[in-house]
This record gives sequence, C-alpha cells and structure tokens, in this order.
Amino acid sequence: MSPLERVTTLTFDIFGTVLDLTGGITPVLSDYLSTQGSSVRPDELWRQWRARQRLEQHQDTILQLGHCGYLEAARRALLFTLRANQVPHSEADTHEIVKVFYRLEPFEDARLGLERLAKKYRLVALSNGNPELLEHLIPNNLGRPDMERISVARFGAFKPHPAVYRGAALALGLDPCQTMMVAAHSFDILGARACGFRGAFVNRYRLPYEESPLQPDLTTTDFLNLADHLGP
Repeated sequence: MSPLERVTTLTFDIFGTVLDLTGGITPVLSDYLSTQGSSVRPDELWRQWRARQRLEQHQDTILQLGHCGYLEAARRALLFTLRANQVPHSEADTHEIVKVFYRLEPFEDARLGLERLAKKYRLVALSNGNPELLEHLIPNNLGRPDMERISVARFGAFKPHPAVYRGAALALGLDPCQTMMVAAHSFDILGARACGFRGAFVNRYRLPYEESPLQPDLTTTDFLNLADHLGP
C-alpha cells in the first residue's frame, strides 16, 4: 500500500487556505484608511499585517507566557502595523477591524473541492483560529457543519509547533500516517510532515516551498486540482 492509500483523514488549514483572507480583509482596510485620510495602500497594509501576525504567533509560542489566541495575535499585529505606518487609530478601532475574521468567505474552489473530498475522507479543520471563531465559521460561512474542528488553543501553541499535529492525531484516534495536512502555507506542511503526517501543498499563492527534505506528497494549484489527485 502506498503512503497516500493509508490516508483516511484530511486536516485543513483554514485561514488563507480555505477562507479568502485578502478578499475579505482588504476592502475593510480600504474603508478604514479612507476614513482616516491615509495614503497607505490597503493591499500593502494587509501584506505587512499578515507578516506581523505570523511573527506575533511565533513569538507567542516561543516565549511560552500563555497562549494569547488567534484574534488577539491578529489585533496586536494590526496595532503594530498601524503604528509603523503612522495611521491614526484607537484601541476600539483595532477591535472593530478584527471582527472582519467572523465574516470571511471561502474560496470557490475550496467550497467545491471539499464537497468532493467529503465523499471519501474524514474532514477536519486544524486551525490556529480561536475555538469560538471556528465554531462560527465552519458551519456558517463555510457551510460544513459536518467538518470536525480542532483549535490549537487545545495545545497552547500556534502551528507549526509539533504539539499541534501530534495532539491532533491523538485526539482523532489516528496514526499520523493516516492523516494528510492540507495547507496553502508551506510552514504548515513542513510542521505536519515532521510529525509523520502526509502533506498536500495547495500553492494558490505561487510561492516556493521550504528548503527541506520534508517535502509535500502533493503540490496542487487549488482544491479542485487536489480533488482530482485524491478522488473521488
């Protein structure tokens, strides 16, 4: 039996892989920057915010001072980015902007691809998102109440900490080799592969993979292409 034939369960990154962050957040930033009379481009502000959020998450995990949660890491990153760009803001503004995460919608290929993959695999959201955020997004915005949800909050660390992948496999009652991590971010595949998962890199952003022997089993352009590879 090939390694992929052993896979019974697909675990998915949610933010940026299944849900469209850029399409949902950039218009909100555009409106806010306009009200503040700022000349900063919304796409550039989002690029900086996203990069800073990942740094906030890595720092949170490394310092081990208590898991702050996805939304708080996002808010801290937004605050840093607004300050760095000298955009006027208040604390209330940052809390209001971060509410956009509750309104995110899926990529169309993700919605259609999940419908196909659900016919063959157990589907699990394995996400950095707060539990309450996932409980809202997965059944409502994504329209998949049948998809299981595992938040990293259970393990007290953001991905790609190994406790997340190993803990998820244990919680699901699976050997890691029965599980495939699906993500549009190479660090997520790298972390999962290091813990024995298989990996599918949905390279919707056309980015290079990490320089590592822990390569993905599949590299696809979108979820429809992923479903073509995995069936049915």
